[in-house]
Amino acid sequence: MRTRSIGGAVVGAIVVVGAATALTQRSREMGSGPIDWGHARYSSLTQINVGNVQGLKPVWVYDTGVKGRGWEGSPIVVDGVMYLSIPGGASALDPETGKELWRFVPQGLSRPGRDRGVAYWPGDGTLGARIIYATADRLYALDAKTGSPISSFGKDGMVNLRDEVADKYPDALYTISSPAAIYKNLAIISPSTQEFGSKGPSGDPRAFDVRTGKQVWRFHTVPQPGEPLDGSWGPEGWKERAGPSAWGGATVDPATGLVFIPIGNPDDSYNGIDRPGNNYYANSIIALDANTGKLKWFYQMTHHDITDLDAAAAPSLIDIHRNGQVIPALVEVPKSGIAFILDRRTGKPVFGDEERPIPQSDVPGEHSSPTQPFPLKPEPLARMRISRDDITTLTPEAHDYCTASWDKQQMHNDGPYTPVSTKGTTVFAPGTSGGGNWGGVSTDPHLGYFFVNVSNMPTTSRMVPDGAGGYKLQGAYGRFNDMKGWPCVRPPWGELIAVNANTGDIAWRSPLGVSDDFGAAGKTTGTPNLGGSIATAGGLVFIGATVDSRFRAFDSHTGKEVWTATLPAPAVSTPLTFQGKSGRQYVVVPDGGPGTIGMPGRFLSYHAILIAYALPKAGENAIDLAQYAPVAAPRPPGMGNQIAAAGSASPGMAGEPILPAGEGREDVLSMCGKCHGLSTVVANRRSPDGWRDLIQDMRSRGAQGDDAKAGRVRDYLSRYFGLLPAPAEPSPPGR
Repeated sequence: MRTRSIGGAVVGAIVVVGAATALTQRSREMGSGPIDWGHARYSSLTQINVGNVQGLKPVWVYDTGVKGRGWEGSPIVVDGVMYLSIPGGASALDPETGKELWRFVPQGLSRPGRDRGVAYWPGDGTLGARIIYATADRLYALDAKTGSPISSFGKDGMVNLRDEVADKYPDALYTISSPAAIYKNLAIISPSTQEFGSKGPSGDPRAFDVRTGKQVWRFHTVPQPGEPLDGSWGPEGWKERAGPSAWGGATVDPATGLVFIPIGNPDDSYNGIDRPGNNYYANSIIALDANTGKLKWFYQMTHHDITDLDAAAAPSLIDIHRNGQVIPALVEVPKSGIAFILDRRTGKPVFGDEERPIPQSDVPGEHSSPTQPFPLKPEPLARMRISRDDITTLTPEAHDYCTASWDKQQMHNDGPYTPVSTKGTTVFAPGTSGGGNWGGVSTDPHLGYFFVNVSNMPTTSRMVPDGAGGYKLQGAYGRFNDMKGWPCVRPPWGELIAVNANTGDIAWRSPLGVSDDFGAAGKTTGTPNLGGSIATAGGLVFIGATVDSRFRAFDSHTGKEVWTATLPAPAVSTPLTFQGKSGRQYVVVPDGGPGTIGMPGRFLSYHAILIAYALPKAGENAIDLAQYAPVAAPRPPGMGNQIAAAGSASPGMAGEPILPAGEGREDVLSMCGKCHGLSTVVANRRSPDGWRDLIQDMRSRGAQGDDAKAGRVRDYLSRYFGLLPAPAEPSPPGR
């Protein structure tokens, strides 16, 4: 069984709503403030609605002053102040003007992480309100009024999160990407750890006292000897096991005192030879007593994961009306693209589930699970299989390019959960960056719907002999893309989907995003996307997320796109709506670049800005966003001459490319070649900023190297595998 009861909560991002939903009201009663800790992402505000959303205009912009990095952070608004994480720090704003009230920039970070938000603690009657800011491997408590660290918290306002968890691995990745969840006086955090190499820091969730910084509890995501299910990692697999981490954040139900945490995939991501068994609690939703960290139940969504199918988002709480009863439930959509709707009292699937046979691994010594769980409802939301017949036909050139890659590399996919193989190249669908991601879902309690954005982005990999009698992974995270960087599979590549949670049926599906490179044919393709949505009582679902640099509103009843705004950059974040003290409703979206989803054919540096939209007042001029347009990124000296000499590599190429001689080559071989194979590294050309972001992402997955080495790798790859010459004047964003 995947569900157990023992002994008897962006990333995602945090969204503050205007008027309280039932979950938010319970949060207020528990004294945790008007924060949507249930991740329902619903607002009862109606000032902006289907009838007038076309009138929305940008009314203020907050420029963080940072350029070139993907910005995934989303703000919160409490008591008339907006708080948010920004690239490299945290700040507070006047939410009706965007004026900065304070900014905090931590010093001495060796490896800045991706911050998706901050948390708010309202105080306890003696101590004042605090902002709980988790970044990299640190936890800060800041004075909500000034942004100054609270000296009595930890050591001078900071807790070193590596202590007692990552002491043996000082150079290994241990970082916090999602905001803490607040329950009473506890801040509950979970880390992101490496994805390659089985030994490393633990991914255990922990709770800290927000007043003192002292650890209150810790839950072992890998059961230790004597704990329940301690044999699920084999006889030795539990020892110093890296992860599994819970980087998607936590969801709190104050009414029951439970916190629900999504646990990611086991390490090593694609090789489970040294961890026979189901590997509990990897790939699970766990329900813990928020006061003590004791396990109440868990549900494992993927057994013995060898295809990197994280539970990447904080679950969303929703009440289901079925057979005359109200079922308190939660929704999780992992990277498989399967929506799991669980009774949050027991962890049992509301519509039932069944174990279905899946393709088996041919890697000697691998212990793939014979079956995986499939809920009876809803049907999978993303594409879980791909064949040669599914290759794109948008243009003859794209079809021929992708077909040639398929044939040359002996690509294959045998259906859901196809594992990496020693024969040919495995194509994963919907892909390790596809399906659902950390953006999670939004909900509408009146419709009974939840809304989720998914991507169909096939990725490739293979197992090859390691020269020592075994096998090693080659080409992890290689993308099956055409010559312009678009997926080789037939569209849609991105969708926004509404599911009726009361029945388990899909209410509607709409393409999310456009691919302008294909003209009229690209209007319904959708695009890869990363970020989340919010829903409102005005009948709207707001979402950015797409690589086409647009912000959209959909009719929540029908799925019709009713408003679109062009942005300076992709908004890989979750928006926010709130009502200011003036009574005006705003919708804000952090906008700051492609992040880890890439941006086909672009060679640009982006501004990280926060844009606020509202219905304009008489005489009010809309903000001109042209001043924040991306600019052509600088190229390393001589880069243009080196590009032609280096040649190009096809996506997911099975053979390893020959790296040109030059400074940094040995660094690339040692840092990039171990986990993924060099074919993955050079599968797609990138700008220097693009290479920097990819290298940072790979370091977050376990690639070893300090900042100096990472810089040499970036310079080398930019020089020899940079983008082809960019136009003198960059095209307007999204066109």
